Amino acid sequence: MATISIDGVSRWFGNVVAVNDITMQIGPGVTGLLGPNGAGKSTLIHMMSGFLAPSAGSVTLDGQPIWRNQQVYRQIGLVPERESMYDFLTGWQFVLANAELHGLPDPGAAATRALATVEMEHAQDRRTGTYSKGMKQRVKMASALVHDPAVLLLDEPFNGMDPRQRLHLMELLRRFGADGRTVLFSSHILEEVEQLARHIEVVVAGRHAASGDFRRIRRLMTDRPHRYLVRSSDDRALAAALIADGSTAGIELDGQEKALRVQAVDFHRFTRLLPRVAHEAGIRLYTVSPADESLESVFSYLVTS
Repeated sequence: MATISIDGVSRWFGNVVAVNDITMQIGPGVTGLLGPNGAGKSTLIHMMSGFLAPSAGSVTLDGQPIWRNQQVYRQIGLVPERESMYDFLTGWQFVLANAELHGLPDPGAAATRALATVEMEHAQDRRTGTYSKGMKQRVKMASALVHDPAVLLLDEPFNGMDPRQRLHLMELLRRFGADGRTVLFSSHILEEVEQLARHIEVVVAGRHAASGDFRRIRRLMTDRPHRYLVRSSDDRALAAALIADGSTAGIELDGQEKALRVQAVDFHRFTRLLPRVAHEAGIRLYTVSPADESLESVFSYLVTS
């Protein structure tokens, strides 16, 4: 079990502040790192992997500083966003070189296992310069896994992958998380994050905007109405009963969906009110589903707030 702690970390480049006083912890399991372009995600990952020093604050792995600490590097695997590789090397040579740099007792066997894990044995003897973008991503993943690290840091790992490759990598990351590894990945494709990571860290304009399960984060946003799609045996009667209560701000009959669209300004009051009102009026509830508890909705709220 490994935990990365980021405590009051800032990083600036000249007059540009890329990361501003961020504190968070990344523990075992799969965590998604979200933020708009330029939010500071890559800068954070580079500091977590030991490739960049914080300008202020500290980044540690189980209490040990990461920057310029070779012993800690052995526990970390990094898949950077950039595609730049040694194009004259074959996939096998590229992964083998990383195994040798880590001083593994049998670098050849380790490289073979890592390439098999990402299903790249068939192309391991080709030069990486001939690889597609998705193939390069998979070989970078093999290189990050070759020393069997406790921590995996992946910056946009799904870029360039076809649907089959993407599903395979998602399953691989799920397995690593279930095995107790600490996995952090950034992605601009919210659907991937929603499927893979219940825990998210959100960075906006270099600052830490939110942390936790995205559904719990949504429920804490008390300044924004919660939207629900409700289907019942008598939508009009239910709407009339709900609109009189202060927990709702607006109710709309959706003829196409054959349902009510409800805006609840008091989440906890509304969740108690709805079943009680339906029961008292003899109305059956068929569907009560949140219309804005997707990761996309939560992310949009955080970025625009």
